[in-house]
Amino acid sequence: MLLALTGGFALSQAYRTVAAIMAPQLQAEFGLGPQALGVFAGTFHLAFGALQLLMGIGIDLYGVRRTVLVAFPLTIVGSALSAYTDRFGVLLVGQALIGIGCAPAFLVCTVFIAQRFPAARYASVSGLVLGLGGMGMLVTGTPLAWLIEMGTWRSGFVALGVLSAVAWLAIAHFVREREAPSTRVDGERSTTAATDSPQDTERESLGQALRGFASLFAMPHTWGILALATVSYAAFVSLRGLWLGPLLVDRYGFSLVASGNVAIAVSVASMISPPLFGRLDPGRATRRRWLLGGTLGCAALFVLLAPGFNAWFDVAISIAFSLLFGYGVLQYPDVRDAYPASMTGRALSLFTMALFLGVALMQWLTGAVASFAVARGWPPFTAAFATIALMLGTGAWLFARLPQPPKG
Repeated sequence: MLLALTGGFALSQAYRTVAAIMAPQLQAEFGLGPQALGVFAGTFHLAFGALQLLMGIGIDLYGVRRTVLVAFPLTIVGSALSAYTDRFGVLLVGQALIGIGCAPAFLVCTVFIAQRFPAARYASVSGLVLGLGGMGMLVTGTPLAWLIEMGTWRSGFVALGVLSAVAWLAIAHFVREREAPSTRVDGERSTTAATDSPQDTERESLGQALRGFASLFAMPHTWGILALATVSYAAFVSLRGLWLGPLLVDRYGFSLVASGNVAIAVSVASMISPPLFGRLDPGRATRRRWLLGGTLGCAALFVLLAPGFNAWFDVAISIAFSLLFGYGVLQYPDVRDAYPASMTGRALSLFTMALFLGVALMQWLTGAVASFAVARGWPPFTAAFATIALMLGTGAWLFARLPQPPKG
């Protein structure tokens, strides 16, 4: 069942990284500048992130299977709309529909793991799912680059729409709701009990669920968690999903297929690192120091990437960053340990919302900064990567300085 859910997550990974390979043709066909390209890439993540709260409530009230089966068909609709439109505004609508359809894709995996695996295995299983889900990014490397070169960027959306239909059918066939009776802890549904059963006799109301989410903001340590979440994953997706293709094609003259090959290498590195860091989880006592060090290390790599020393140096730094990026899997057990068991599901959905709204923010902001740089004759990639480094440093500083979770 988890493998079928991971297939949906892999498709969401593919959708969120298409911009890096489609960017040259999109820019040529629609006359897009860096800022508009950032809006295109960020629209998916804005819709994805904004729907996390609603998807979390849906999972609490109706279960993992029902939530993903209702939402995921929108990816097929959005892909078809994107593939056949000749207007940029409609293309953005397609991206928004895809983002909404993919919104529960990773959240259902994290909640499924929290419900059905012991706490001691949470980091390692989450890391494995992140690694397997990264296979979606392999699709948007050389295979998508080849498909686009043989046809157009529209062919990519058609192919992803077909794969989305296959993933939906797999989830419908293999995933089943949990049938154990529900329990409540401190007036809220416990995520350690089954929350997916159609036989649940006592469900939270929408108002109770919303109040449960609001209570997270009353806990001071939530803000540091959200500050780091907003920039950590965003840095990886902004590089792999937006800037990597334009960087290699525009800065160094790579062909689309050659840049796709580099994207494959970066994607494979990002698949290896989360399971590795998940197995190396040092535990609650020192985990936050690892998170702080990993974020600062990633910021330093973007500082090295910004000047553009030469092509292979930038490729090596991109791969090194993808290997280090896996430290982010430690954020999931950090969130789990920071809240009572009764709040785990909604805490994870709020955390996931911050991850993807952060991606939308970073992609929009780096696009705006790159456009500003171009208008003044400055190197756009230097401006974009320096901005990412600054955002990572700021997120790390807030994570360290804001209130920490209570020890226990």
